[in-house]
Amino acid sequence: MQGELTQGSLLIGKVTPGSDVFLDGKELDVTQFGEFVFGFGRDSKLDHQLSWRDPQNTQHKKELKLKKRQYKTQKVDGVPQKTVTPSQDKLSRIRAESALVKTARQTLSVHRYFLQTFIVPLDAPITGVYGSQRIYNGTPKRPHFGLDYAGPVGTLIHAPADGVVTLTHDDMFYSGGTLIMDHGYGVSSTFIHLSELLVRDGQEIKQGDVIAKVGSGGRSSGPHLDWRVNWFNVRIDPQLVLKLNGL
Repeated sequence: MQGELTQGSLLIGKVTPGSDVFLDGKELDVTQFGEFVFGFGRDSKLDHQLSWRDPQNTQHKKELKLKKRQYKTQKVDGVPQKTVTPSQDKLSRIRAESALVKTARQTLSVHRYFLQTFIVPLDAPITGVYGSQRIYNGTPKRPHFGLDYAGPVGTLIHAPADGVVTLTHDDMFYSGGTLIMDHGYGVSSTFIHLSELLVRDGQEIKQGDVIAKVGSGGRSSGPHLDWRVNWFNVRIDPQLVLKLNGL
């Protein structure tokens, strides 16, 4: 099994094809070749059990003990105040856009692109990390769940792995230009604050393809890419995904 046993991690494993795999008693989807993937959120509990039943009906189990992480606090000033304390008339828009994102991240496909070794979508300085508590214009808000790369507006962004585009939106309230790409079996990438999207819904993308341009829309203090990784609606640390060597 690959991946760090820590909060925010994505893990990939392989069993005999035809086996059934369970995480804490909940069945996982397994490829025809026996590969499976799952992840843990920022504040996941530390004790879990992975179990599987092979084609001979023999039961196996493995206890998983996660490492507890400490997260930094990051002050972000200069963002549009309307995105820190949105007016009542914007709430319906925010809810509708959140539903679109949630639906896209619930995509379950049989693509095995999650097995690739991911590459960085933008070769640029990192200015924000996963898990940090964000304080916008002095107001504490939800933690940050992405990896921020600073870059001028218009800088080209590349696909970190093969995928299929499941959502494109030119201007969401919080995230500006938004793109979501499915890597299979619940693993997805989200790219936000984009100035321009260069792909369309349903398009198949190859690793390294140019997919969008850096922008500063939504709740942003300046131009940058915010790259996020999910396992369904579990938010994963992209830096840990980049450490995986694929299968």
